Amino acid sequence: MQNTSLWRALGRNTIVSVILFGALLGLLWTIEFFFPSLHLLKWEDTAWLVGIPASIIGVAYILTVRDPKNYTGFFAGIVMSFLLGIQFLLQEQYDSTFLYFFVFIPFQMMSIYKWSRSKDDGGASFEPKFLDTPRLILSVAMLIFITAGDLIIMNYVNHGSLTPSLEGRVWVGLVLNGLLISSSFLANYWLIYRKTDSWIYWLIYSLAGIGLFILLGNIFSIVLFTFFLVINGTAGIAWFKATKPENMGWLKFIRK
Repeated sequence: MQNTSLWRALGRNTIVSVILFGALLGLLWTIEFFFPSLHLLKWEDTAWLVGIPASIIGVAYILTVRDPKNYTGFFAGIVMSFLLGIQFLLQEQYDSTFLYFFVFIPFQMMSIYKWSRSKDDGGASFEPKFLDTPRLILSVAMLIFITAGDLIIMNYVNHGSLTPSLEGRVWVGLVLNGLLISSSFLANYWLIYRKTDSWIYWLIYSLAGIGLFILLGNIFSIVLFTFFLVINGTAGIAWFKATKPENMGWLKFIRK
């Protein structure tokens, strides 16, 4: 019975996501109708078309895992990761393709396993927690390490060809692209263990995406990542409110 209610929640969140994206696309279509030079909707771009259902399913995934007891959202996360892997493959962004196919999908499978097998111990196993200080330091170090690693790969393997339109700002773009990779890696990883910190990394992901697409002049993606920022922010607030004082981890030292 409990599993049925969890799946129903995923279904409701998927419907909400479809409505939200329908409204978003309708708004962008209206803007483009009056200002066609903006070219906000790229119906001729296969990668862009793949990204639409990926984004819709991704929002349903985030809305569902706002509840630390609802593992069904990760099934949507797997579908999202598969579609995003295809999208990045079509865009020849092979670092992101590898990450979504061979890292994020396994992470989400691990999340399903761990969340669904949590024992009923008075709800303690479902409680979100912040990292302790040593793990926080390690996590930040990993953020820097992965960002630097992606920058090196993009610069030396891909010859810094994130896009020719960046010109003198290419290094800023590469750093932001690296932050997208590293923050989404850590966000997905810490979600496995129900760490509230994961939502901090989702916010970094959203902000890095906004910054990158401002540089690229991609108005649709700026709007999309702003949308993600709001969704991730509300989910992060929900988890923060659900985190008990004794589970505040490294925040205990700051709040003293």
